[in-house]
Amino acid sequence: MRAVLLLFLLLASPLKAEEVVLGLSQDQVSISTNFDGSEITLYGAIKREAPIPSEDPLQVIVTISGPNEPVTVRRKDRRLGIWVNVDAVNVSSAPSFYAIATSAPWDDVINEADDLRHTISIPRAIRSVGAWSQVDDPQTFIDALIRIRMNNNSYALKEGTVDLRDSTLFTTAIQMPANLTEGDYATRIFLTRGGKVISEYETSIDVRKVGLERWLFNLSRQQPLAYGILSLAIAIAAGWGASAAFRLLRSG
Repeated sequence: MRAVLLLFLLLASPLKAEEVVLGLSQDQVSISTNFDGSEITLYGAIKREAPIPSEDPLQVIVTISGPNEPVTVRRKDRRLGIWVNVDAVNVSSAPSFYAIATSAPWDDVINEADDLRHTISIPRAIRSVGAWSQVDDPQTFIDALIRIRMNNNSYALKEGTVDLRDSTLFTTAIQMPANLTEGDYATRIFLTRGGKVISEYETSIDVRKVGLERWLFNLSRQQPLAYGILSLAIAIAAGWGASAAFRLLRSG
């Protein structure tokens, strides 16, 4: 009886899937007055309790996503010789930063169904609830948003930049631009075989302003009147200083 029960438990509890053991070069990014971006290095290993399967090769996808925010995308058109806004789409949620790195070409690492299930690709990460009721072709607005943010390095798809060795060790580096939004940056690692996700690991990177940037940010949120007066005083002082310097140069 015990042997039958043990056999039943073994059949009902298959061996664990391959799992990720991850490391980060840094789990916090500090934004100061001279901050010009940061490179995050991710490195890890795949833990197994069984030999490496002989079927489809293992692939790795790494994503880093900034805080989500609503975005209004507008389209301009020339009317009576003047460029004016003619249409707009309110995107309910889009990551302020989104980067993807893969160990192979995109079509080789994930299929459409699992991309939709886990919201991995850049278009899947953008939510546009109700967009079809706003314009006839909302996808063109979403494509424009993606194109603009890829041009300013806020969005990126880096195919084949995850170095995967012996289907066990992997590493990649993701560049984060200077115009980062404060918040927690969700970092996800997916292991896939045959385009299907077999394991997922998630952590986060904390991005915060420090020093003078932190003080000014808090002042603008907590005491907007004082922040406005300070900004005005700095502008007046800067203008006066520039005028005085110009007069001094002319007199010399």
